[in-house]
Amino acid sequence: MSITITKKKMNTKKIHFISGLTITIFIGLHLFNHICSIFGAEKHIEMMNLFRLFYRNMVVETVLILAVLVQIISGLTLFRTKRGTAISNFDKLHRWTGLYLAIFLVIHLSAIFAGRFFLHLDTNFYFGAAGINSFPLNLFFIPYYALAIISFFGHIASVHNGKLKKIVFGMSPRTQAKGILVLGLFVTIIIFYGLTNHFNGITIPTEYDVLIGK
Repeated sequence: MSITITKKKMNTKKIHFISGLTITIFIGLHLFNHICSIFGAEKHIEMMNLFRLFYRNMVVETVLILAVLVQIISGLTLFRTKRGTAISNFDKLHRWTGLYLAIFLVIHLSAIFAGRFFLHLDTNFYFGAAGINSFPLNLFFIPYYALAIISFFGHIASVHNGKLKKIVFGMSPRTQAKGILVLGLFVTIIIFYGLTNHFNGITIPTEYDVLIGK
């Protein structure tokens, strides 16, 4: 019985890892797209339209959605089975960032599809920027998005720390993982610099007012 349970855990881990790699490719492109917002909303949308040639088609989009579903289900399964067994801080970071990302993905994808198919909005730069630039909604959306970005890098950092055993450029895996966390914080700051009208002079089109209750 214990051998069967162990095999199931290993299979779940493998499936979780593969689906995670698939999603990471998309999220990497998505975050790079958001970084482009420091050059203005037009540049962000221009880059988004370019990336959409790759991921917004029936085949790739279906694969991504399935990968997200598999990632959430397998992640929650691992979270439940490993609850209370975390030893190091990176183990705990792995677990809790994974839980937050699962919750975030459910909410975020639901919002995106609602915007596309029910509100008939282009879920572009302005779809995210509307809530971030509207008080008091930004009291929710700023930490909501910031925690998602930091959790993404935190999850990668903890996986990196657990799997990589090599010293690179004189840095131990733990130091490298900490570097990934710092990079995540840096990326978060850059993205919010680009998405906030306080810094970038953004004007939200009126069709997105429905998102902020206007």
